[in-house]
Amino acid sequence: MDLQLKGKIAIVGGGSDGIGHGIARALAGEGAKVAIFARREAGLARAAESLGPRTEILPITADCRNAEDCVRVIETTAAHFGGIDIVVNNDGAPPLGGITTFDDAAWQKAVEQNLMYAVRMARGVVPHLERRGGGSILNITAISAIQPVAGFGLSVATWAGVIGFAKTLSIEVAPKNISVNTICPGYIETKRLEKVFTGGDPQAMRAKLVSEIPMGRIGTVADIANLVAYLVSPLGRYVTGTTLQVDGGLLRALR
Repeated sequence: MDLQLKGKIAIVGGGSDGIGHGIARALAGEGAKVAIFARREAGLARAAESLGPRTEILPITADCRNAEDCVRVIETTAAHFGGIDIVVNNDGAPPLGGITTFDDAAWQKAVEQNLMYAVRMARGVVPHLERRGGGSILNITAISAIQPVAGFGLSVATWAGVIGFAKTLSIEVAPKNISVNTICPGYIETKRLEKVFTGGDPQAMRAKLVSEIPMGRIGTVADIANLVAYLVSPLGRYVTGTTLQVDGGLLRALR
């Protein structure tokens, strides 16, 4: 299926590794021009090299927690490619721990990394998307944002804010032909999964995770990236204001 992404211009956060890199690869594979950004320059350069021709991939070293960097990413992409059609807000996650153990500084960092990152990118790109006749904003959170897990409090609270922000934004920008959606991945095969679910025997831990998933497997980066490519494409434009779990059936709730 042709997703009609050829020549579209996308920004993908956390594009040097994991889910972000997979999304960038999927979009580039459909013919989009992709700006990727991340904090570590060396990893970003390697990722850009693996994605395709340098004329189609733009690596930008930037920190999503920094307001000035968010503005710079948007302005650099628009100047380099001539516009913006798609933004995928994706990054890592705040530290784990008991929710009452974090001080104000930890909470502020989490707010900057998760919520304000999404707010700033959306605020900055909406005028660009409007000038292009529409576009897509998509946020990557996690299944814990809609099915809270003990120890994930910083992420749960701030990503819940992202979901509320995205839903409100989707209503306000729908008349401009701009879609806004949020994806909540379940257990996905990334370095983050290894970091979060450590302790004890690795094989036993993996078996436990798999046993919780009705589909009987841990998800792949491609499971996320393929859905993202559709949702941000013109073919997926009528889908907006949604919060979608991609989790192999892990979420049990009726919504």
